[in-house]
This record gives sequence, C-alpha cells and structure tokens, in this order.
Amino acid sequence: MFSKSPAFNLKAVLLETGLAADTLRAWERRYGLPTPNRSAGGHRLYSQYDIETIKWLIARQAEGLSISRAVEMWNEHIASGLDPLAGYTSSSFSSTQTVSANAAPDTTLEMIRAQWITACMNFSESQAEQALNKAFSIYPVESVCMDVLQKGMAEIGGLWYENRATVQQEHFASGLAMRRLDALLSASPTPTRPQTVMIGCPAGEWHTFTTLMLALFLRRRGLNVIYLGANVPAERFEETVSKIKANLVILVAQSLPSAATLQTTAFSLLGLNIPVCYGGRIFILRESLKDYIPGHYLGNSVDASIEQVEKILKGKDKPKETKAISQEYITALHAFTSRRAHIEGTIREMIQPLSVDPEHLNTGITFLGDIIIAALHFGDMEHVTNEMEWLKVLLQSHQRPPEELKEFMNGYFHAVDKHINGSGTPIKAWLRAHANA
Repeated sequence: MFSKSPAFNLKAVLLETGLAADTLRAWERRYGLPTPNRSAGGHRLYSQYDIETIKWLIARQAEGLSISRAVEMWNEHIASGLDPLAGYTSSSFSSTQTVSANAAPDTTLEMIRAQWITACMNFSESQAEQALNKAFSIYPVESVCMDVLQKGMAEIGGLWYENRATVQQEHFASGLAMRRLDALLSASPTPTRPQTVMIGCPAGEWHTFTTLMLALFLRRRGLNVIYLGANVPAERFEETVSKIKANLVILVAQSLPSAATLQTTAFSLLGLNIPVCYGGRIFILRESLKDYIPGHYLGNSVDASIEQVEKILKGKDKPKETKAISQEYITALHAFTSRRAHIEGTIREMIQPLSVDPEHLNTGITFLGDIIIAALHFGDMEHVTNEMEWLKVLLQSHQRPPEELKEFMNGYFHAVDKHINGSGTPIKAWLRAHANA
C-alpha cells in the first residue's frame, strides 16, 4: 500500500506525474483530488498516495474518460468501501495483456463481456453500465470497445440470427453501446495533429458502430476527426470534403447494397484528389469487391485499419488499380434500375393470391432488388447467391415453409423477363438457375 505520509513538494510531484501545475491546482480546487497536506508556511506537501492518485486519474483520461467522470469513478470506489489504488501500480494499465494476466477471473474481458451481454438480454441498463465501468477502470479504452462492445454486439446479433434473441434485445444493446461510444468521443482530447480525417457511412448504411469506433480511436491518436454518421449521400461527402479540406476520407459499409453506394461515393471523390479509404464487414466476406472500388482498403480489423490510416497519411501506401465490369453487366444495371418499380409491381400482382404475409413479401422484394443492383455494380451475380444463402437460413430459423421462397423466385424471374427481357441477361440467367434449385 502506498504511504500517506507527506514527503514531496509540488515540484517533485509535477516531475513525477508530468502534470502541469495549473491542471493540478484546478483538480484540487474543483474536484478535491488529490488532498495534500500543508506545511507550516502553507506549501502543499504530497504523499506517495497522492502521487499515485494523480497517476490513476491520468490513466483514466488516457482511456477516454473526462476528468470529471474519472473523479466520479474514484468517489464511487470510495463510497463502496474500496480503495481505488488497491493492487494498483503505475504500470498496471500499460497493456491489455499485462492486466489480463493478473486479473481476477470475473474481471477478464471475456467475463465482463458475458456480464454485459447478460445485462443487455435482461434489459438491465444499470448492470450493463456497471460492467462497462468496471472494464474501463481496468483496461484501455480500445480494448474495451473491441473486446466487450464490438464482440458483445456480434454475439447478440448471432443470437438474433438464430432466433434466440429478439430484435428489441439487439436494439437495446446497440443503443447502450452507441451511447457509450458517443460519450467517449465527446470526452476525447483536443486534436494535437494538423491532419483532418472525415469518416462516415455511404447512402443506405445505417450501422454506425464500427464507424464511430474508428472515429474515436483516430481522435485519441490526436487527429482532427469529422464524423458524419450514417446514410450520407455521395454529394454530401463531396461538399463537406471541399469545405473542410480533409486530408483523408474513410467510408464504412457492412452490407452488399451499401458497398455498392460506397463504390459510387468513392468514384465521385476521385476528382478531388483526396485519398479515400474504405472498410467494413462485407469486404471480409466478399474479398473480390475490393477489386472494383477505387481507394485504399483498410484491412480486416480495427487495429489494421488504424495503422493503415497512419501509413496513408504519411504517403506510404498507394491505391491499387480498379477493375471495370463488363458491358453486359452495365446494360443489365441500367435496365433493372430504370424498370425496377414495374418489375416489383408485377411480382406483387403475381404472388398476391398466395398465402404469403404482405410484410414479408414487401421485405423480400426490396431485399432481392437491392442485392441484385449491388451485384450488378460489382459484375458478378454470384454475390446474390451468397446473400440468398443467408436468407434461407434466416427463413428456416423462423420456420417459414420453403415453398414461399420458391414461388417468390419464380415470380421474380417472370417479372424480369416481362419488363427488361434481353437487357437483363445476367439477372435472368441467375434467376433461372436458382428458381428451381
């Protein structure tokens, strides 16, 4: 245990902690931490415990907390009868690996993630927040975001896919995670580097967790990050890039349709001579998509993405050449997009007499239309096959009869044949092969 006997003057404390004198005085005045003794002449005298208190607060700030929240956390420990410095050393927070090796079984990232998931599944916001507070008090902010929040949301998403969690549970967890990331981003330090990075999701992409997490991590590296959020049209990216003179643009897509709108946005930014980076789950699942998008791929993990951004800002990475799709696919894309409303209207007329839930029918029509357009953007209708496999499993998990999908596919084939005929060769070929599968 650290000694509470006064032994250090102000100068010694500042040298030991690296904190500015004005900052230390402001902490003492506003928050009552630390609480040094005074000499007979009124000079502050600090104990080793005071020094370690300062280091503890600095460590919390390094993890993304504001000083006010760090003080609140300190006071919460004290109110619970716990000494925040119990078992603490100045290097305790230097890395996730060091902490994990010494952590109690119920404070490992895996156990905290399990606690957070359980709390979310039970709609217990207080327990979920307690789990996160515990994690952030032990581990670096990047580790908690990736190993608790990101992996936890992925696990809950998997439970939903298997019909073992409700959409309400998934939305509850997502809401808690996003609010925490928002708070961390708001509390992040002022940028210390001159470069400006703009980050957002292209049109049609509403999943912003990864985007917000990247913004947070880059902000914590001192970059000026402009976060645009979800569903940003291509023209808005162009307008904002020109206005703020960004050094780099990052686009994130998670689904096949939003990868297509990302492609459109990336092409629209070429004339501005600004490096464009992109990433997201869909590019891990469909590696060939990267061949048709101009710009720099950020990699298959958040860690890799951060390092790739640093390389690009230093001019140490060049984008690879982009492939072009065939004329046949270009023709099919133009024909399908121009006649899509007519095709989908015909499908509704053809399938209406069947005992298919109208809501499911409309969802299926929109889903298939979106992924057909996206597949045409990337010159390969087999991307639709991959997406349909996902849909088949989802239908099976919800105990829907396979006849529904078969009738739907047959109806779609005849509607495409009726409205675009020879111009939709790739679409018709794919539908013909899969309608009777």
